[in-house]
Amino acid sequence: MEPFDMSLVQCGARLRRSPFYEAEQRYGPKAYTVYNHTLFPVRYDDLEAEYWHLLEYVTLWDVAVERQVEITGPDAFRFTNMLTPRDLSKCAVGQGKYVLITAPDGGIVNDPVLMRLGENHFWLALADSDVLLYAIGLAAASDMKVKLSEPDVSPVQIQGPKSKDVVRALLGEPALGLKYYWFLETDLDGIPVVVTRTGWTGEVGFEIYLRDGSRGTDLWERIMAAGVPFNIRPTGPSDIRRVEAGILNYGADMTIENNPFEVGLERLVDLDKEQDFMGREALRRISNNNGVSRKLVGVEIAGDPLPFNDRKWPVRDGDRPLGHVSSALYSPRLEKNIGYAWVPTDRSALGTKLVVETPFGEAPVLVVSVPFVDPTKEIPRS
Repeated sequence: MEPFDMSLVQCGARLRRSPFYEAEQRYGPKAYTVYNHTLFPVRYDDLEAEYWHLLEYVTLWDVAVERQVEITGPDAFRFTNMLTPRDLSKCAVGQGKYVLITAPDGGIVNDPVLMRLGENHFWLALADSDVLLYAIGLAAASDMKVKLSEPDVSPVQIQGPKSKDVVRALLGEPALGLKYYWFLETDLDGIPVVVTRTGWTGEVGFEIYLRDGSRGTDLWERIMAAGVPFNIRPTGPSDIRRVEAGILNYGADMTIENNPFEVGLERLVDLDKEQDFMGREALRRISNNNGVSRKLVGVEIAGDPLPFNDRKWPVRDGDRPLGHVSSALYSPRLEKNIGYAWVPTDRSALGTKLVVETPFGEAPVLVVSVPFVDPTKEIPRS
């Protein structure tokens, strides 16, 4: 394979390369973007071909761009519990949680997967934003004794119905005993890793967090070798599958301008937890006063198959501008265009009919429930 021409996306040496960068060049990545200041391979093949491979076999995905904030020190639990409205006293050592990091006004700073490695030891696996700087600022203004850093930790995802076969070949039966969102610390032929039952696909899957960046090629090739009997392929992220699963993309579907109640993530807010947290009073006011004027809703868009949107498409009700579509694409399995749209609360009810302005013309929109596939999340838990 010819190495990817990085001059197409990079000028100079400011951007970071993942520990898996050299290994993945052998498999012909066709496009990159930049995420958390790091180069991110987004596809090796046609996006629909990668989607079907994920549904039928197993994929390997470099998500080393999912940088960690590590929180340690005597007050690490108290500090981490302050960052999120989710009650971390209910998170055991060895367990992960999907959490929100909130701002003083209740806005969403990030939506990481949190892992509790010890009583006072946490990782936040981050979407694209500078949470480390936010945490440093909060720590400097508090009286808590914590250490904040970005550790040498880089994950890959193994996803799809054959993912358990690959992980069994790599690590044996103990890893298959993990419950959804739990993890174990181990090593693979001397390579230190953390293995989690998580993923960004809505399929059965695992993440393997490499704890020694010098071993990136070793880990990548061991996974690929173990996956040969199960038809493993490297891919980029499957936005088709994550939208089907009702998974949101921070920076596209929600930003710091949005609060948990607007995006349907109020289940991650415990207003009555014992410890105070950032944004508590603002979120309490929003909750008590029904202060939600807009909502993120699932939509079906009529017409011919649409490409994945690269900008926010305007949504109207007649001639009245309402909001925008944040993610939209064609689901080959459902044979329809699906996505998310921001609309006023009074136009968010299921069955509401609207219009979206796409680059290919206007199209009817119907507000529908999400997730579009597997609403009880039985697949990733299986």
